[in-house]
Amino acid sequence: RDMYLDAEGQPVPRASVDGPLAAGIPGEPAGLVHLAENYGTLPLSTLLAPAIAHAEQGFPIGRRALLGLRFRTRTILRSSAMAEVFLRDGQPPAEGTIITQPDLANTLRRLAEQGAAGFYAGETARLLVDGVREAGGIWTLDDLATYRVIEREPLITEYAGMRVVSAPPPSSGGIVLAQIFNFLDGYDLEAMSEAQRTHYVVEAMRRAYRDRAVYLGDPGFTAMPLEMLLDKHYMAGQRISVAPDKATPSETLVGIANDASEGSQTTHFSILDDRGNRVAATITVNTWYGSGFMAPGTGIVLNNEMDDFSIKPGVPNDFELVGKEANEVEPGKRPLSSMSPSFLESERGVAVVGTPGGSRIITMVLRAALAWQDGATAREMVEQKRFHHQYLPDEISFEPDAITASAQAELERMGHELS
Repeated sequence: RDMYLDAEGQPVPRASVDGPLAAGIPGEPAGLVHLAENYGTLPLSTLLAPAIAHAEQGFPIGRRALLGLRFRTRTILRSSAMAEVFLRDGQPPAEGTIITQPDLANTLRRLAEQGAAGFYAGETARLLVDGVREAGGIWTLDDLATYRVIEREPLITEYAGMRVVSAPPPSSGGIVLAQIFNFLDGYDLEAMSEAQRTHYVVEAMRRAYRDRAVYLGDPGFTAMPLEMLLDKHYMAGQRISVAPDKATPSETLVGIANDASEGSQTTHFSILDDRGNRVAATITVNTWYGSGFMAPGTGIVLNNEMDDFSIKPGVPNDFELVGKEANEVEPGKRPLSSMSPSFLESERGVAVVGTPGGSRIITMVLRAALAWQDGATAREMVEQKRFHHQYLPDEISFEPDAITASAQAELERMGHELS
């Protein structure tokens, strides 16, 4: 539980973010095998062939990937295997440089040929454990061998004629979205001014993210009051504490004290096929280039998902999210996530949505869902400017032009902090 704290009980800087100690056991390979075996129509060897070709033949590194690489160079230099793949003479390469990953191609071949055993046992597992432990990590062969996929019932909520199907814990996305929709159900947002509408949406975000921090974790380890949190009467009660013309300071809500302040690499894809099958898939290694560590011989960039646990109550993670005991570090536990892959269903039809964005994922999906309900096209949903509030830090963060100057002034008069 306290593996990222020093002898005085204080967080060790970046211990849950950089290097192999920050990496949780990867779930994506098991997920790919599970999906192919239970829901797919093609063999894994066919499905993984394009990825193997990209790894072997290489791809030109783009501007966005280089941006993250420059941000993480110092950490990557500590991993010789990773530096060899992504750096040139210790520096990020020029844009367009071809990046090849022959070790990753071999790892993917073993997965394609042997299924889950090709990753969680045998040569790949040995290379992973040897590399991680030599660099100071604590993985064991048993940790890999006992990893299992868990299928869970999705969360379903209704809002103004729209049915929202989303991810359950240990993702917080579905719970927080449902709470926000239940909160907003008590208001006629269309009849409000921009500032008033933004105020109520922010107050919904504030309270739902507070509950995320206090209650949510891995359902295999944590008893969560989900029935209460998802009850429409609960969020109706939360509305009582909202003044129409005044922001609610987060510190006045019973929750978590923000003890400290610390300083994305997530992918989403949405699929619809001609038979009506649909997939909303979010995959992540957490921050840019994950832990910045690659076990030699594997080609795998290890995640830093351990930072999604609460390393100490009230201490923010890399996305400034706080948590309590429900999300503390425990063996075999899955960390709390903000992933929000969702289906939206109404008289309009179906929208399959999700996004990268760390702690902002949930509110981006929320804004997209509200826009879709108002008639927005897919392009309009993606292109809209966004604002966000996550309880702590107590501020509305927003993209340029997301809130008009007059609405900003009105929100500041209400007591909202804007950044």
